Amino acid sequence: MDKKLFGTDGLRGVANHELKGDLAYKIARIGGYYITKNSGIEKPTIIIGKDTRLSGDMLEAALMAGLTSVGINVYRLGIIPTPGVCYLSREMEVNGGIMISASHNPTADNGIKFFDENGIKLTDADELAIEKLYFNDYSQELPYPIDNKIGLIEEKYDWIDQYIDFIINITDEDFSSLKIVIDCANGAAYQASPEVFKTLGAEVIVMNNHPDGEVINVNCGSTKPEIIAQEVINQAADLGIAHDGDADRVILVDEKGEIVEGDNIMAIAARYMISQDNLNENTIVTTRYSNLALQESLADLEGQVKIVKNGDRYVLAEMLKNNYQLGGEKSGHIIFGDYNTTGDGILTAVKIAEIMLKENKTLSELKSIMNYWPQILANIKVKDKDNWEENQEIKKKINEAKAEIANNGRVFVRASGTEPLIRVMLEGKDEVLLRKWEEILSDIISKELN
Repeated sequence: MDKKLFGTDGLRGVANHELKGDLAYKIARIGGYYITKNSGIEKPTIIIGKDTRLSGDMLEAALMAGLTSVGINVYRLGIIPTPGVCYLSREMEVNGGIMISASHNPTADNGIKFFDENGIKLTDADELAIEKLYFNDYSQELPYPIDNKIGLIEEKYDWIDQYIDFIINITDEDFSSLKIVIDCANGAAYQASPEVFKTLGAEVIVMNNHPDGEVINVNCGSTKPEIIAQEVINQAADLGIAHDGDADRVILVDEKGEIVEGDNIMAIAARYMISQDNLNENTIVTTRYSNLALQESLADLEGQVKIVKNGDRYVLAEMLKNNYQLGGEKSGHIIFGDYNTTGDGILTAVKIAEIMLKENKTLSELKSIMNYWPQILANIKVKDKDNWEENQEIKKKINEAKAEIANNGRVFVRASGTEPLIRVMLEGKDEVLLRKWEEILSDIISKELN
């Protein structure tokens, strides 16, 4: 059964269009009930955080109404990074958490992410169960408490300080020798990230830290890293940190103004952890979109890369299953499993800065251990993306591409989970060959599916 509401990272859509208040109310009633029904507590508690989007207040009000109507108390956290909600869901005496954010998406979008009491995003099975209730007459199964059984709302805006302290305390290094530029993407990191690095002693230059909600992710942050790259050069800084709207991912910039994304970050962290005998089975977890150079960069240390489905929750599931300590995605979702259970942009930046200091190397020196293989991504708009894998002409061309690229690269084709697109990724050491097959595959997919 395919999911209709939930995508790879919760519910997401244009606020007040796909994501209306009545949807948020209903999904809060159902989701809140679902994740707390076995708590054994008469009035369980769920925390709610949000990024800076203008629609956050509307969705927060609807979510709180839904939760309290089913007898759940709500603690409002205010504006806080997604990993902060994850951390507090796990560490405080609560029964789960909700984050209102569309991450790196445009300002008009918003989203809803659920965390259980262990700070872990819901599984596919959980989301399907919630959808089943949603699309059926859920009112027959959910309670409607009255009188003092109705949930209450309490503000816990100061809880962000506990998350900030947690990040500060993961390192014992003095950052006073570092000059750091931070681009907060006008999002949820605007308070926490600068405070963390200032407290650790760094000289901090802050960009795009306006929490007015109108310019989140607009020409800034991790989706526009060239902006901070130029500022790093202008300021002669040691490190640039570019967050996305909810700070669960990060893109870094070295002292030369060159961009360092997720694969390179994982390579740096993995090599350091292996050198310290602190990476279980010398293995990291990532997705198919990670560059093949990541595996190559770990080969001399006998490091291994485990591949899972796209999405950081699948990365985490594999990490938890096998007690792996490091995983993530090319996009900059990096999970340090010893510390948190989701991608954490601030934590990741602290760990890389710590490695710079411990190794006494610049970020450009650290990142040089990985030489990227050429990678081409194409998004082909189609009228019908369903059952594309059954198309014999497309299948034939994909097999031909795989045969010619063979052991010198790979071909990966999939349908987008949320858009009318077929996504094609080609990777290898012969860029001319990759471009040839990108044109061939794009043409046949467009012809057959439009």
